[in-house]
Amino acid sequence: MRPLALFAVFSLILAALCLCGRGMCMAQERGQEASPATAQNPAQNPARSASPAGPALKLTLQDALARARKNSVAFQSALTDSALARQDRFQAAGALLPSVMYDNQAWYTQANKSAPGTPIFIANNAVHEYLSQANIHESIGLADVSGFRRASALAAAAKARAEIASRGLVVTVVQDYYSVAAAQQKMLSAQKAADEGDRFLKLTQDLEHGGEVAHSDVIKAELQATERRRALQEAQLGLVNARLELAVLIFPDFNDNFEVSEDLHAPATLPTLGEVQQQAARDNPDVRAALESARAAGFDVTGARAGYLPSLTMDYWYGIDAPQFAVNGPGGVSNLGASAAATLNIPIWNWGATQSRIKQAELRRAQAQRELSLAQRRLLAEIKSLYSEAETAMTELGGLERSAQLAEESLRLTTLRYKGGEATVLEVVDAQTTNAQSSTAYQDGAVRYRVALANLQTLTGVLTTP
Repeated sequence: MRPLALFAVFSLILAALCLCGRGMCMAQERGQEASPATAQNPAQNPARSASPAGPALKLTLQDALARARKNSVAFQSALTDSALARQDRFQAAGALLPSVMYDNQAWYTQANKSAPGTPIFIANNAVHEYLSQANIHESIGLADVSGFRRASALAAAAKARAEIASRGLVVTVVQDYYSVAAAQQKMLSAQKAADEGDRFLKLTQDLEHGGEVAHSDVIKAELQATERRRALQEAQLGLVNARLELAVLIFPDFNDNFEVSEDLHAPATLPTLGEVQQQAARDNPDVRAALESARAAGFDVTGARAGYLPSLTMDYWYGIDAPQFAVNGPGGVSNLGASAAATLNIPIWNWGATQSRIKQAELRRAQAQRELSLAQRRLLAEIKSLYSEAETAMTELGGLERSAQLAEESLRLTTLRYKGGEATVLEVVDAQTTNAQSSTAYQDGAVRYRVALANLQTLTGVLTTP
């Protein structure tokens, strides 16, 4: 039994050593992962956080628009201006309402030696005088009312300018978003053209070995294949640049690990001209901002003319104004009391300053009215111009799509004819070039149509999306 017992003890020791060694190895691996490789932490290493560490973010156009509104400095600045204008309106409204203050004062006045207990200065009532009283103050004047109306008009104008910034941001996002989608399609087309060029080069080499074509055909095919490879590299660079432009616009930090939805060629209807005109007349922010600015200028004139009119100020006080800081004085006399005052200020003469302010306000009002008229005329012109652009882009897009399909079919047929000895190498090369150009023009035409629809949104406030 002794040899068996020794063998069992030896086995247990060996197993324990193996377990310890395995535990040390695992701890070392964990230490390596948690060590200054914390330098691998995305939060501490921006360069690594920018690299694609997970699945790509799938972005729709609406997602891109929502992100751009949060991260666009220009748009957020317009929103800030609108919020500031709303606070100005709130303050102007508060100036029309009574204010309540509670004052506490203690006055000491030199005593009159010939009459002890009485002060020397007439302004004060006693040697020691204490005030602790509430004051309700109200000022009524045409200038204050005009100031409130002016602040309301300016707040509305600032809100309209924020809407202008929002619609302008939509155009930028739409252009960048669909430029990425078009760049992807262009790269795929360039890849297909490059592969076609390589296949055609191999075809000419095989035909040359069979003695069916001259070596010049191989040279021409090789030049064409090289050109197609260069075009592929340019398309890849264009895609990278388009993605970076969109990433800077929609992400608060650098992130290019995203994909856009494949909706570049999804149907998007063009509204009728009547619908565009109706929506633009009802909800165009440029005209609305100009209109509110003209209203504010009109209230400026009213406020300036108020300088010729009287203004009324009323005050009501309740509390203590006595030689003792107490509710009751000597002999149980109550120190609590109330008083009221009303002041009517009548302007008489200020050396023409009021007239000068009226003249300035009238000049600003006339300029605001001219700008309003310009905004209205510009709206009518932009409706026709932008709608014609969108209509033309939509019409041309159908033709570009048909041209791309015909060019692809022409390349296929020309290549077959070349194999049969019925076409020259120049015809094949020309068909390849035409196919590449038609595909690129089709993608550019789709982006143009999308941007044209987005430009219409600056007039109507309605973005046509798939």
